[in-house]
Amino acid sequence: MVRARPQLAPTLLRAVFGLDLPEGEVSSLNSESFTETNPAELRCDATVMLGEQGKGFAHGIIVESQMRYDNHKAFSWPAYLALLRLRHECPVTLLVMCPDQKTARACAAPIRMGHPGWLLKPLTFHPGLIPPITDIDQACRLPELAVLSTPAYADGPHGEDVLASVAAAIEVAARDKGNVYSEYLEGVLSETARKLLEEIVKTAGYTWQSDFAKSHIAQGKAEGRAEGRAEGRAEGEADALLVVLEARGIAVPHDVRERVMGCTDVEQLKGWLKRAVVIDNVEELLD
Repeated sequence: MVRARPQLAPTLLRAVFGLDLPEGEVSSLNSESFTETNPAELRCDATVMLGEQGKGFAHGIIVESQMRYDNHKAFSWPAYLALLRLRHECPVTLLVMCPDQKTARACAAPIRMGHPGWLLKPLTFHPGLIPPITDIDQACRLPELAVLSTPAYADGPHGEDVLASVAAAIEVAARDKGNVYSEYLEGVLSETARKLLEEIVKTAGYTWQSDFAKSHIAQGKAEGRAEGRAEGRAEGEADALLVVLEARGIAVPHDVRERVMGCTDVEQLKGWLKRAVVIDNVEELLD
């Protein structure tokens, strides 16, 4: 989502954590590779640089996506910050995106560097930190923010309004990323919320409704028809998986691509899709 809308990173840091960051548009988005004498390569998920390119950046943001706590990150995150700060000679902030409060709390554990007074406190985000977005105009201005916040409120008292707003937001993003966002929501929403979102999408007649409906197998359909729809769902999961890997800059060899596209096990594909968000190389995907 940060790759699709880089402005999301500074927006979250200002709104959720109260950081006073330089104003203006994002001028650079990368997935930085930090090489050193050690043969192992350090690669963060994304970097967002604020300021006017060519005239020195005013601030850098390291964005990491963590589906679960990994104690190794206590050693790699400080390296990301120090090396990006050295490379661009500007202040740098770490933003860790987490799926829930438990993971965010674990990832926020202070990292003691050993030097007196040097303590890194990761800024961790989870969907519950954003208020429910029930205003369609607000959701459409920043679709990624609406998508991120939806899982925390879809089953609550504001659920129908939240789902109506995110459906409209995905319609805005549908030209580029709408299908990926709908796949993400399908993986994190409850069955009740998914059915309600499907009804909202159908009623509104959004252009992405067919893709969304394709991923749901209606109860009571004939076996042959159900299998056809299951294949469509698997194909959608496989496409989303490859899009995520491409967006993160992870090369996918032909044999791996063939295995992903040939897989018809939706649950297996969902597991790979979740793993694709946190892995550093394609070899870790199919382990």
